[in-house]
Amino acid sequence: MKNTIVWIASVIGMGAVMALVFDTMDKPYTPRTIAVTGECLSSAPKDRIAITLRVTTVDKNAAKSMKMATEKMAQITKFAEKTNMKMQTTEFDSYEKTEWNRTTQKSEKLGIETRIAVEVSTDNMEKIENILNAFAGDQYVYTDNLRMFTSSETLKPIMEKCLGTAMENARVRANALVAPDKKRAGKLLSVSYGTSSNVERPYANYRVMSLKSVESQSFDTSGSLVAKDTEITVSVSAVFEIQ
Repeated sequence: MKNTIVWIASVIGMGAVMALVFDTMDKPYTPRTIAVTGECLSSAPKDRIAITLRVTTVDKNAAKSMKMATEKMAQITKFAEKTNMKMQTTEFDSYEKTEWNRTTQKSEKLGIETRIAVEVSTDNMEKIENILNAFAGDQYVYTDNLRMFTSSETLKPIMEKCLGTAMENARVRANALVAPDKKRAGKLLSVSYGTSSNVERPYANYRVMSLKSVESQSFDTSGSLVAKDTEITVSVSAVFEIQ
C-alpha cells in the first residue's frame, strides 16, 4: 500500500513537471525590444534647367484654332528634339473665350481659344537660350516658369545613401540607450521610413511674357539663374532586439 502511494505520488509529480515543460514550450519567445528613430540630412545639386513654352491661339472656327496651335507646337517639338531636349506636355485645352463688354454690359464671344503647353528641360542653359531665341517674335508663343531642379537619376543614389546613414544613426541611438544595462542592439526586427526633399524650383528673373521682340533683335536671356541645392531629409523608425 505504501509503495503504491509513493508510485502514485511520483507519477503525479512527473506529470506536473511535464505539464510545466509543455506549458513553457507552448508560450512563444518574446524578445525584449527597443524602438528608436534615426535621421539623415543631405542635399543634391540641381542639375536640370526647364522652361514652359505655351502656345495660345484664338479663332472663331474651332478647327482652325486647334490646327494653328498644333502646327506651332509641332515646330517647338521638332526644335526641342533636334537639340535632344526632354519634353513633357503640361496643358492641352480648347474652349470658348469670352470677354465682358462694358459698353453693352454683356459677355461677348471672341472665338475658340486653344492652349497647348510643354515643359522642355536640359542640362545645358545654352539650349534653353537657343529655343527661346528660335521663337522670339512669335505672336502665339509665350514662356514662363524658368527653373532649375534635381533629376531623379541624381536624387536616387543620394537618397539611398542617406537612408543607410539614418539606419546607422538609429542603431547608435539604440546602443546608447541600452548600454547602462550592459546590453546592445541586436537583430533588426522592423523598420519604416519616410523621405522628403525640397524640390522647389525657384524662378529666375525672367518675366512671364510673350516672345514678341523686334525681328532684328533676339530674346534677351541674360538673366541670372541661381538655385540652392535640393535639401533631403530621411527619417526611420526601427525596432531592435535587445541582446
